[in-house]
Amino acid sequence: MPVIKPTCLRDLKFRVNIADVVSRTVALKRAGGSRFKGLCPFHNEKTPSFHVDSDKGFYKCFGCGKAGDIISFVRETEQLDFTEAVETLGKRFGVPIEYEENTGAPTREERSLRQELFDLHETATDHYHEIFKQTTPGSAGEWMQAYWQNTRRFTPELADEFKIGAAPPDGNALYARLHKARHTEDAIRRSGLFFTNENAPLTLHNVRPRFRGRLMIPIRDHQGRVVAFTARQTDLTPADDPAHEAKYVNSPETPIFTKGNLIFNLDRARAAVAPAAPFVLVEGQLDALRCWSVGIKTAIAFQGTAITEAQLALLHRYHTQVECLFDGDAAGQKAALRYLPLALKAGIETRFLALADTDPSAKKIDPDDLFRERGPAAYDELRRHALTAMQFACRAHLPDPEHASAEQKTNAARQLFDIILNSESEVIRSQFIREIATHLRLPPEAITAVQQDFARRKRTTHATASTTAPATTSGAAAPTRNEELETRNPGAESAEHHLLLLCLHNEPLAPAIAHLILDTGWIDDTHVAGALLKKTLNHFASDDWPGRDHLDEHGILETDAEKTLAATLLFDPPKTDDPRRAIDQTLTALRNRALTTALRQIELALANLPPDSVAEQTTLIKQRIELQRQLRQPFGLPAAA
Repeated sequence: MPVIKPTCLRDLKFRVNIADVVSRTVALKRAGGSRFKGLCPFHNEKTPSFHVDSDKGFYKCFGCGKAGDIISFVRETEQLDFTEAVETLGKRFGVPIEYEENTGAPTREERSLRQELFDLHETATDHYHEIFKQTTPGSAGEWMQAYWQNTRRFTPELADEFKIGAAPPDGNALYARLHKARHTEDAIRRSGLFFTNENAPLTLHNVRPRFRGRLMIPIRDHQGRVVAFTARQTDLTPADDPAHEAKYVNSPETPIFTKGNLIFNLDRARAAVAPAAPFVLVEGQLDALRCWSVGIKTAIAFQGTAITEAQLALLHRYHTQVECLFDGDAAGQKAALRYLPLALKAGIETRFLALADTDPSAKKIDPDDLFRERGPAAYDELRRHALTAMQFACRAHLPDPEHASAEQKTNAARQLFDIILNSESEVIRSQFIREIATHLRLPPEAITAVQQDFARRKRTTHATASTTAPATTSGAAAPTRNEELETRNPGAESAEHHLLLLCLHNEPLAPAIAHLILDTGWIDDTHVAGALLKKTLNHFASDDWPGRDHLDEHGILETDAEKTLAATLLFDPPKTDDPRRAIDQTLTALRNRALTTALRQIELALANLPPDSVAEQTTLIKQRIELQRQLRQPFGLPAAA
């Protein structure tokens, strides 16, 4: 197994700024000095609690407790093992990775399936794009370029920028190329690019390409890695294609592609968003490409027909404002209404760019048609007529309030209230209610009465569901808040935790601490903080402490829990002006805890002694007196020289 040199790890952490690593995933804002903050990528939040310190090289979320360095961040966010994360960082930032002698670089067989699938998709992207660029008369590339430029009216430069490709209508050149590149059979099977027979070995003759005669659009994740393809039907699509009638065919879900977690073009758009330039959400990839081609660089599209909370949580990391530009037909309106409650729940502020407001025939066109015909001026016109979220919802549920009956208005109000309950902001809900009253042309007191009645009905329904909900399968009571915290981070408030913090930030004092308590048995090593404290003090006592900045490469941090704890403790120094006094107080707490436990055991033993056990009773009493004397004595570090 390849082993990376400790000096290489040290060099990597020194040369790569953690803010540059994290900003690929999290939109960071400066928070003073070397500190940055943003929305945590590890849990859904609306107020930033994720902090990065570029000087110390650590991140810490004060919401969920995640902490670490550049390597652990890449491991967590890209689902890589330690070696893969280091190699990824080295490749990304131009730092050569060196291995210990006789271990060598990892072979393809030793790499993870996920990493191989990323590489395989890059190879496939190059393959499809090279076919697209062919100019041989009668070739698939010549035909597809004509389709791209003449029918779709996109530029060759855009095709190069997004690596648009072409899948030929026949042949198996892609499999031959992947096989020649020594990709494993498992990766080829699970890439989703082929139909294969599970019971037969892969050969050139029994592997059939999934995409034939289609325009190939690479789908990248938010870090810019190709994970799948969308394939557009063309006149080259053969009649025997199993999905011949489908206008678009997507890659199936794979170990690197879950359509409900992905947003098309987010890798580029997230770098362009700003308060005056929100995300522009469209329905399809070609709509997003059209927006990009006319200068709307924040255009994105959801992958898949069902909008998910995971997609919106990902979007919320980078910006909280979205302009929704769906097709003007009934399907586009339904998609917008599905999106709106989820967006409110995720804390995303949405405005709707209504095609029908600027073009009487807009219901028959989509953003691709609009911008192809009218260019970027159409976007400015749409923004001037943008609707708030509730204005859009009101029009959708009651297009003609002037001629609506009281019953129609009541039903519309209830549907609208069901939407606004997804917002956690009382201010936003109040604003929406005022907009509903204005649109429905009802007095405020009437709309308030309907709203109160609706809320009462919802509470009754929720209470009924709660009382009839099945018990947990185990029959155990739900854990308390304290139990949840203890399960998540046992030992977090222990004396061991505080002493370890003080040791890491006051290394010259740590050897004296080790000689005082290492052999007393006072350290509880049944939790992470205690185990790491004991290990730390052992290194100080043996005079082989490598320094707090080199714990990982010297193998002192053996588990993910230890690495997280160390990063957490190193992120912020202890809040004390007198570290010696803080250490003495913590050492005293450790001693008192141990001696008090011993005293309780003595008291219990005395209570259980037979009346005639005078000798044993005398011994126990003497031990009790000695422990009580020790508890009264001050305890701590030797006086400073």
